[in-house]
Order: sequence, then structure tokens, then C-alpha cells
Amino acid sequence: MKKISILLILLCCLLSGCGKNDQKSIINNFNKKLQKSKGYFLKGKLVVHNNDDVYNYAVEVIYKKDNYYKVTLTNIANNHTQVILKNDDGVYVLTPAFNKSFKFQSDWPYDNSQIYLLDALMKDIKNDDELKFLKKNKQYILETKVNYPNNSKLSKQKIVLDKNNDLKKVVVYDKDGIDCMTMIFDKIKYSTKFSKNDFKVDSIIDIDKSETVKESVNLEDVIYPLFVPDGTKLVDEENINKDNGKRVIMNYDGEKSFLLVEETSDVFEEFTVIPSSGEPYQLMDTMGVMTDNSLAWSSGGVDFYIVSDVMSIDEMVEVAQSIGVVSSLK
Repeated sequence: MKKISILLILLCCLLSGCGKNDQKSIINNFNKKLQKSKGYFLKGKLVVHNNDDVYNYAVEVIYKKDNYYKVTLTNIANNHTQVILKNDDGVYVLTPAFNKSFKFQSDWPYDNSQIYLLDALMKDIKNDDELKFLKKNKQYILETKVNYPNNSKLSKQKIVLDKNNDLKKVVVYDKDGIDCMTMIFDKIKYSTKFSKNDFKVDSIIDIDKSETVKESVNLEDVIYPLFVPDGTKLVDEENINKDNGKRVIMNYDGEKSFLLVEETSDVFEEFTVIPSSGEPYQLMDTMGVMTDNSLAWSSGGVDFYIVSDVMSIDEMVEVAQSIGVVSSLK
């Protein structure tokens, strides 16, 4: 009877998740690594899905406690690099190839989920009272809700750790359970020392200046969005010649009226900082700028800008993504 009782106790422990690798210990071990770290470095690969289109990025992140971040995103298809930087002066989205940067006074990265930042993932874990835990194939999976205010379609994420409690992968899903973003972590160093100089704008520009691309791009064909909200149509189109190409202004009128501008990207001779009231926004093959009523981004040597007083953020993103589909097919 004693043997049977012991077996029953062990079985109950296994079913209830007791032991060093249960949900609580996995989370605590991951949290301890972050709490002890004064700075971390990571690199990996980010995959962004937009219907049948897939965009791949090489990602590197450096972080210095408490308020310094540098995220380097390189589009693998065209080797186009952008950097999201947070330091004492604010938040920047730098595009070294065009010698320019947007500057924000924003709460990034604290105001929403971030798939490639360890502390943001830990925050999502702590904030979810309904977190789900699963052990599968010697891996531990934490399923949490996500907070992407600028993309309400994103609903949950699965955070995958190995048997040593090391982060391996994060997958973000929409409300239909379709994976929209995947971050694969190739290397993480939790105890890395950085100085404030590593997070200066000048250091990034100086490093990348030799790789500045003086692109000569002609906006030969107007790129029309595949998606336009019901009750809205193109009513006016104006073409303007520029020194380095042209600008096209399209006016869509109706129930969801909006203005769409496309123009040849300018490459500045000197590094230029452009103040912005928006937030950084990951849009398919590039990092854009999102405000309450506008979305701006650059892709393939073309600058795009959508503004509307009546469209929701999700609708603006859907229009923008349909333009991206056209661009990727050209």
C-alpha cells in the first residue's frame, strides 16, 4: 500500500506541475536573469507575415539598464537597415542609408508589447493572470495576451524556452490563430556592459556612413492600393516633378476618405533629424511612423504617406499593407 501511495503522490505532482521546471520556476528563472542583468545583447531573426508575403529581418538588440535601447533591423532581402534608438534625448528611428532619422518624444518601448525585447516579454508574462503553460518536446511554452494598441488584430503570443530556461522563440498570433510575427533568438548574453556612448545617434551614423547608399530611384509607375474601404474611391491625382524624381498626391473621397502621397525618397547630404509626434511602427518590410491619423513609411526607394481624419488605425494599416503587396510584386 505504501508503494501505491508513493506512486499516487508522484503522479499527482507530475500532473499538477510540481518540480523545479513547473510554470512558477520557469518564470522566476527567466525573471532572475533579467533582474541580475545590467545590460543584455541578443541577435536573431524576425519573420513578418502579410497574407502570402513574408518579410525577413536580421535583428540585433543591445540594452543598458534602465532606459537605453538600440534595435538594429536589417531587411535580409535588400540589406536595408534601420535602427530604433532610445536614449536620454528621446526615441529615434534612424535610416542610415538615407542619412535621416525621425525623433519622437514617446513612451516606446513601454507602451506596448515588443517581440524582440526581453523585458517587454517579461512584462507581458507578469501582466497576464490567465497565462497558459505547456511542456512539449523538452521545451516550455508560455502563452500570454499581447498589447499592440496600433494593431488590434494581434491577440496572443507563445514564448518558447528550452530546458535550461533560455529563450528560443516568440510567435505572435492574430485573433484567428494565424501567426503574424515570429522572433527566433540565436544568441542572448545577459551580462554585457554598455556605455551611454553606445546609444548616441552620432555613433550609429558614423559607423554606417561608409555604407550610405546614394540611391537613384525613379517613381516610374503610380502604386495604387489593392484595398480601399467600401464607399471610398480615387477622385483626384496630381503629379509633381522633383529634383530627384516625382511626387504623386492621390485624393480618395467617400465614407472613409484619405490622402495618399508617394514620392521618390530623398537622400540627405548631411544627417537630418525630423521631429515627429508619432510612434515607431513595424510595417511589413520597413519601420514606419504612426500617429492617430497618419502613417508614413519608406520602401524600395519610395516614401509613402497616408492621412485621414475618419479612418481607423487598422484601416490605414490595411491600405498600407495592400500597397506593400503591389510593391513586392513589381
